Amino acid sequence: MIKVSETAKQRVMALMAEGGFDASKDYVRVGVKSGGCSGLSYELDFDNKTTETDKIFEDNAVRIIVDKKSFLYLVGTVLEYSGGLNGKGFVFNNPNAQRTCGCGESFSL
Repeated sequence: MIKVSETAKQRVMALMAEGGFDASKDYVRVGVKSGGCSGLSYELDFDNKTTETDKIFEDNAVRIIVDKKSFLYLVGTVLEYSGGLNGKGFVFNNPNAQRTCGCGESFSL
């Protein structure tokens, strides 16, 4: 399961509305791909379709889909949002990551 903090929820809802998505029926797609300075990097996008291999979750009124492969890397992750002058945007607090890069956008196991 992936959790969503209150600040991330507020930002997701605003961005979905700006992008023409409906948070009550559309999804936040979270994934992992090869790349980044630590070996794996996070992906976050909006989607209105699922596939048969997607895992579907809902936390804090945010509907999340994760492909089966990425799910193995993301179990227990909390999606947070850090704004302000030094903010990084969306932050993945992943308990499975053994090492992360300085920007927080990539990790390794």
